[in-house]
Order: sequence, then C-alpha cells, then structure tokens
Amino acid sequence: MPSSDTLISVCLPVRNGASRLASVVRSIQDQQHTAFELIISDNASTDGTQELCRDLAAQDGRIRYVRQPENIGLLNNFISAMSHARGDFFRWVGDDDWLAPHCLSSCLDVFAADDRLILVTMGVEFIGDGGVTETAPYHGRALTSDDPIERLAEMLRLLNDTHLLIDPLYGLMRRDAITPIPRRNMLREDQIFAAKMALAGPWGHVPGTLGRRRWHDEGRRLLGRRLGVPAWTAHAATTLQGVELMRWMNTVEGLDPQQRRRARALVYRWYAGRQRRTWVGRTRRLARLARLSPSR
Repeated sequence: MPSSDTLISVCLPVRNGASRLASVVRSIQDQQHTAFELIISDNASTDGTQELCRDLAAQDGRIRYVRQPENIGLLNNFISAMSHARGDFFRWVGDDDWLAPHCLSSCLDVFAADDRLILVTMGVEFIGDGGVTETAPYHGRALTSDDPIERLAEMLRLLNDTHLLIDPLYGLMRRDAITPIPRRNMLREDQIFAAKMALAGPWGHVPGTLGRRRWHDEGRRLLGRRLGVPAWTAHAATTLQGVELMRWMNTVEGLDPQQRRRARALVYRWYAGRQRRTWVGRTRRLARLARLSPSR
C-alpha cells in the first residue's frame, strides 16, 4: 500500500526551456510528499537548459539530469524520461507547468484507498495563449468501473468534449501497469494512449485543482514537426487515429469476443462523431466566407 515513503518519479521532458524551468522545478521541490525523484530529460537543448539543469541536480540529490545527444522528437523524449523512472508511481510534468504542494500526496491517497487503480487524474487550471485561465470540474464515475468497455466509452466521449475536464497524460500513474502499453509516434497519439490506458484498468480522480498547465493551441503541422512525423499525416489525422484505435481494439489482450465487438463499435461511433463535427466546422467556415465575399 502506498505510504509517505513510497517513491514517486516525476518525469520532466524539456527542449530549450531554460526560461521556464525554475517555476515547475520549485513546485516539485515544495511537494508535501518528499519521497520523489525528478528526472529531467533534455532533448538536445541549444539554449541554457543544460547548464541550468546541471546546477539544479548539483543542489538537490533528488534531481537526475539526462541529456539526449540529438533531437529525438517530442514523444520519444517523453518515453525516454519515463524509462529512467524507478518509483512505483510516476507522472509527467510540462516544463511550464505548476503543481500545488499537496498534488502528489493527494493523488497517492486515492491510490491507497483503492488498489485496483492504475491512474489518478486531477483538476487542472489551463492557461491559454491569451493568458485566460479556464477549468471545468469532472464528476464522472465511469472511469472507475471494472468494465473496460465502460471505461473506454467514457474516454472516447471525453475525446470529443473539452480538454478542460480531464488530462490523463498528466495524472499520477502506477508504473508497472502503464509502461508496458506501447506508444506510436503520430499526431493525436496522446488521445490514443489515453484510450489504451482506459482499457488497461480503473482510474481515480481528485476533483480539486492541483495544478496549472499552459495550453498551447498548436496547429497540426507545427505539432507534426515537433514529433518528427511526415507532413502529409496532418491532413489525415482523424483517419489515422481511428485506424490505430481499431488496431488496438483488435489486438489488445484481456478482452473476450463480446467486449472486443463492443470496443470496435465504440470506435466506429467515435470516428463518425469526430468526422461529423469536422464537416460541420468546415461548412460553417465556408458559410462565413461566403457572407464576407463581395457581391458581384
């Protein structure tokens, strides 16, 4: 059972984050749960990140600094950071995030109350590019279910809802349950990974706001360059996401034939809803352009 001595690995992937790192590192050092290690994985930064991180590691023995010799891409740096984790539990944190002092302890308390859980999410404030802070409470219970298909249905529903409700990739995770789940370097891989984790086991949630994250509304082309994926995939992101989800529904272990059929049906329904929303958005944009066009 988790206790005050339970080691938590906090994994911080970064590239050229020298101007942003101090705040998030300080918030981790200020955690009430002091049994943690902070792993900073530097993706070949070209600014002062390396010097800053070496200084931080020299000052605090709980900090480990790992540097990639070359840019390995956004997702691969996340995976690299996780590969160095030694704790029973781990979480990722962004280089411009902030964690409340009771963040780790509050999430660990939820694990202690329910040994079925593989992931505990939390309430988060999101700061947009314009500086506006937004949050939304999540009161759902389906992700705690023992039925993997009920959990999958809820996660797919959330993927077509607002990002404010839940942010599973920045929750506290049980390392031995999450690390075996494969990840593929592609656009919207974070959403695919969330669906895979929903199938893997029940989740818990801390409704209170335990952190802040900056929400960067990056276009698919820019994100694709950061991931290092072919440019053409930006034009087929939803289809490729659907294909990868369906492949996982067909191959993941632990589902009986009926559950597998239910899972495939949910993915079909999710895909249809996402495509419908895309076409509605395009139609509205075309209508606005038509109204703005000068009459002949």
